[in-house]
Amino acid sequence: MKTVNIGILAHVDAGKTSLTERLLHATGVIDHVGSVDRGDTQTDTDDLERRRGITIRSAVVSFTVDDVKVNLIDTPGHPDFISEVERALAVLDGVVLVVSAVEGVQAHTRLLMRTLARLGMPVVVFVNKIDRRGARYLVNDLRLLAPGIVPLGTVSDIGCADASPVPRGFAADLAEHDDTFLARYLDTTLTYDDCRAELARQSTTGRLHPVFFGSAVTGAGIPELVDGITRYFPLNTASDGLRATVFKIDRDGTAYVRLHSGTLAARTQVDHYRGEVRSTGRVVDVAVFDHGARARPGPASTGDIAKVRGLRGIRIGDQLGGPHAFTDHGLFAPPTLETVVTSPSPGLYEALERLSEQDPFINVRKGADIVVSLYGEVQKEVIAATLLDEYGIAVDFAPTTVVCVENPSGTGESLHEMGPSNPFVATIGLRVEPGPGRAYGLEVELGCLPLAFHKAVEDTVLATLDQGLHGWAVHDVRVTLTHAAYSSPVSVAADFRNLTPLVLLEALRRAGTTVLEPVAHFDLEVPADTAGPTLAALAAHGAIPETVTTHHPTCLVDGTIPLRTIQAFTTVLPGLSHGSGVLVSRFDNHRPVAGVAPRRPRTDGNPLDSKEYLLHVVRRV
Repeated sequence: MKTVNIGILAHVDAGKTSLTERLLHATGVIDHVGSVDRGDTQTDTDDLERRRGITIRSAVVSFTVDDVKVNLIDTPGHPDFISEVERALAVLDGVVLVVSAVEGVQAHTRLLMRTLARLGMPVVVFVNKIDRRGARYLVNDLRLLAPGIVPLGTVSDIGCADASPVPRGFAADLAEHDDTFLARYLDTTLTYDDCRAELARQSTTGRLHPVFFGSAVTGAGIPELVDGITRYFPLNTASDGLRATVFKIDRDGTAYVRLHSGTLAARTQVDHYRGEVRSTGRVVDVAVFDHGARARPGPASTGDIAKVRGLRGIRIGDQLGGPHAFTDHGLFAPPTLETVVTSPSPGLYEALERLSEQDPFINVRKGADIVVSLYGEVQKEVIAATLLDEYGIAVDFAPTTVVCVENPSGTGESLHEMGPSNPFVATIGLRVEPGPGRAYGLEVELGCLPLAFHKAVEDTVLATLDQGLHGWAVHDVRVTLTHAAYSSPVSVAADFRNLTPLVLLEALRRAGTTVLEPVAHFDLEVPADTAGPTLAALAAHGAIPETVTTHHPTCLVDGTIPLRTIQAFTTVLPGLSHGSGVLVSRFDNHRPVAGVAPRRPRTDGNPLDSKEYLLHVVRRV
């Protein structure tokens, strides 16, 4: 059987989960359509998701259309959970992008479409809620969203309960995008099947995007969408050689795996890779999605999504069978916010560590305080509720702060040689200079140290760079080992691990660092009559508008804004825009901080103070 893996993406409240329910009903998987409001949908199974009425974690369901099995991943729509979307994109063959006919193309919709276009991902657009009062046809708005939009119909009685799609010819749309087809369009009589075949050829490569119209509530347009899913996305067929990606981990350690090729069966030994690092484990159990949320026992094959148990220490992004890229990992920026978490209950750090296994972007640091990375305030609320529900731990959060970075301002060197003033039996000299990126190199002969000592220095350099002179991670830096020596048989790898932070931070102090704050690119929609006050408020919050476009009655603004001021701006936005303003932002770059550079508390024993650091090392040893 052929398979296709699709995701449903949208701005929050566009109807993703409702559409998933309707597709399952239309294909005979369920006998009634669940409701987000009632909390009985197939994909929002978590109690927290049901209470809040939003999707927090990706969920997998499956249905069959003729001889094609469709694995569908329902993803969160809220920007705070964009990491779930990124992991889903790595394992998909195509995406159904849902747009509300009432709210229209929103800022987050444009962010998603830009990302999908950058990937060359096949995209089918479904305009939902055509039965709702205020619904619009949206084709002109969609053409601004992407140039390859091909509407397959119009809508009769739009905005009424009995609204329904009406088929339309689309040969002219196809001819605009392909010269060969244009010649056929001008010289011959094309059949409807000819047009559908050409659309399938161009849509499966991501060049064109078929647009369907309908309603997840009434079921209008759903049969046409079901047919399009198996027609306009590339299908998987059997192939040899195991290659698979882990994209989700349940709380019980079950891994969700997409097979790109080969087969995977229970009770078999499997190599799994984290980067180039190989481990071997035994698969205890394999279950394959094949009917709704149900997974049946049995081997998985090319194109399948399987639940795998037994691989200890498995993490999201790990590869089975052989090392290969986690497709376009880094589509969305890592979290640029963090907060201190406190609790009177024991076990907080361990519980957060377990949560980070399910979501690697929940980065946890422990020093004098426990600090967790965030995408936004809603994610903070979800983490708090999860800790209380699952671990019985009530927590408080400090105000959210932005995560800055440091870059070296110049070049600095430091050398610590073996001798009475050096408590470690090691000689290390390091030079620090501007990047780009993080790089480590040698200016000494490789044979001057045992390989274990070389590795100790390199690994410690990279770890130490996580806290620069002001406590922020150092990004664009090149570190070179300029001197090295040891005394056999006295020297051990621990001497080099313990000495490296002292040498590196001294070299970094001599080079100096510049602290840079994160800047976001924003997309803003406001009523056109509120554009003036809104632009003034943007300027007051340090924003730099790049383009301002008016499509009455809406004004679209995009530009950059410091992340530290976004929350303050979103607080005043409703008053400025009569409650209609929509702002979506994503990390863009880092810029030097104006004024006094902020500091972050250290958790590394403070190698900038040798006495404090040596006491820390003694206590640690």
